[in-house]
Amino acid sequence: MITKKKLITRNGPLEYAKIKWLKYLAILFFIILYAPIINLIIFSFNDSKLNIVWRGFTVKYYFKALHNETLILSFFNSLSIAFISTIISTLIGLSAAICLWKFNFRLKTYYELSLLVPIIIPEICMGVAMLIFFNSVNWPTFTIWPLNLSEIIIAHISFSFPFVVIIIRARLGNLNKVLIEASKDLGATEWIVFKYITFPFIKPALIASSLLAFILSLDDFIITFFTSGPNNITLPVKIYSMVRFGVSPEINAASTILIIIVIISTILIVKLLNYEKDLK
Repeated sequence: MITKKKLITRNGPLEYAKIKWLKYLAILFFIILYAPIINLIIFSFNDSKLNIVWRGFTVKYYFKALHNETLILSFFNSLSIAFISTIISTLIGLSAAICLWKFNFRLKTYYELSLLVPIIIPEICMGVAMLIFFNSVNWPTFTIWPLNLSEIIIAHISFSFPFVVIIIRARLGNLNKVLIEASKDLGATEWIVFKYITFPFIKPALIASSLLAFILSLDDFIITFFTSGPNNITLPVKIYSMVRFGVSPEINAASTILIIIVIISTILIVKLLNYEKDLK
């Protein structure tokens, strides 16, 4: 008598999508992770000053937040700091990435490791260090824009430009140097090589790293808290000062606007990074 053995199919070690309990665990994890953010957005439409119990739907707190002069000023400060620090961080990061990719020099390995320091150290340590630095050099107090934001801008550049260097440096690692050598053999100058070969190749990484630096600067709180003064606060610092007197729908509305800006920027970064992968 011939018996047929039942074939047992087992999922491979990388076929996570076929494991039901792992999918349910992932769904539960994302619910727990994003529930506070979803709750904040929902209660930004709550028609209640106490914002504890749902009293009805309204958008008046968005109009109230948009007409709050201090919130608008702090939001303008955040955008100004983010734009200026992003431009400078991108230029410094691009220059550093090209130098690390193109040249070999003494202590190059240690310089690359030093770029990780602003990324891995706790933000509160960096904030305290920046505060001590500006106090020790007697940094002047400016009243003219954007010099009145100079302390925060310098602090944001110091922790955001290493991200630009790492992303662009990784992209340059995939550039075939034979193309550059061939173009130079044909008489191309350094500027022509950069304009028609290097820059188009690193453009997706350059834009993605710039958007990342923009997000890091826009939503930073700890370092900004230590380097900002009473007349140059940013939106995260302003929201923190308002929260101490109670969480209102107006605070939720301002936070929701900030979250939307960050989400849109993050989506753009992901799309650009995916585009970069497709080019490889």
